[in-house]
Amino acid sequence: MTTNPFGDMFGDIFSMLSQQGPDAWFTTASQLALNIARGDDGDPNPLPIERQRLEELAPLVGRHVDALFGVSREPSIVAVNRSALTTAALEQWRPLMAPMMPTPLAASDELDVAGTQMMAQIASTIGPLFTGFQMGSVAGHFSARAWSLAVLPLPRVDEQRLLVVNNLATFASEWSLERDEVYVFALAQEFVASLVLTQPGTGDALRALLIDTVNEAHAVQGDLMGRLQTMMESGDINEMMNDPASLLDGINVPEESDATRAINAATSVLLAFFCAAAQDITETLLGPRPALVEAYARHRRSDARGEDAAAALFGITTQGPHHDAATAFVATLVAEHSLSVFGALLRVDGLPSASELHDPAAWYERVTNSPLA
Repeated sequence: MTTNPFGDMFGDIFSMLSQQGPDAWFTTASQLALNIARGDDGDPNPLPIERQRLEELAPLVGRHVDALFGVSREPSIVAVNRSALTTAALEQWRPLMAPMMPTPLAASDELDVAGTQMMAQIASTIGPLFTGFQMGSVAGHFSARAWSLAVLPLPRVDEQRLLVVNNLATFASEWSLERDEVYVFALAQEFVASLVLTQPGTGDALRALLIDTVNEAHAVQGDLMGRLQTMMESGDINEMMNDPASLLDGINVPEESDATRAINAATSVLLAFFCAAAQDITETLLGPRPALVEAYARHRRSDARGEDAAAALFGITTQGPHHDAATAFVATLVAEHSLSVFGALLRVDGLPSASELHDPAAWYERVTNSPLA
């Protein structure tokens, strides 16, 4: 029989939380993310006329993407609201984040209310839920401005293509652009990204790079469970009670390392290629669109805080000089060999290394002489 008068209470709490299963963190993330994504306007569905226009343009854009890669795919697109993109993002990110989730400690009937064992168990049980809060907050804000999943080049688990039509319309209105040019650009960007990021070889290469960066990002952003345990063991939980969000502060990118240089080189080139391909297809269909190109570049630099925070979860930096280098990398290779050279990105050995980011000729030499070419 326990001498701890609170033993039954804590046991009941741990039992309840454990019954939620190992995916309780994901349920928490989803609930918070959707609450944020709905926003003040209730997250309305796209107007039927806007959805219809996207569906009319999709086959035309799809044919150009197929010609670029020499493939044939169904040019399907789904016009969605912010909530749908948020849900899709969480499902895509889930397998990348799941290995970071700690296993809760087993409940005990003999916990000492003043001892460290109970504190450790509380932290172990609640810690993953706070990580879920962190991921949910990021995912909810991600869809506030993002057009599609193409803005974060991570391996995808399926070929579903989604576009947040209301975000596209807002962008077109803010920058005084024609909606058709924005729709064509966004369709091309998402079609190209979907094709590249669903390739088994490309996905495997990205996952290999993400193993280290996700671990580093998790450490830098704060061991939430450890911080919670330290706070409880010190007996000072006032900070947590008065400001629960303090545990979630610090969505930071790890300091530069070999791992972050590698993932940033790969993802920045992917983003630069998606943009270059979308620009080329848009200009082929509609003629030069310099205002659209400039508006999108400024949007990425100044209006993408939610997207930047989402990238930071995986140790990726979506701003900085490596993106300028990636833009130059793509432009150089397009000028010398055309966009078709980036068909190499569909292979497991196609992603550029950190050193190749500043030496496009070395990347071209390697991928064209690869046994997989």
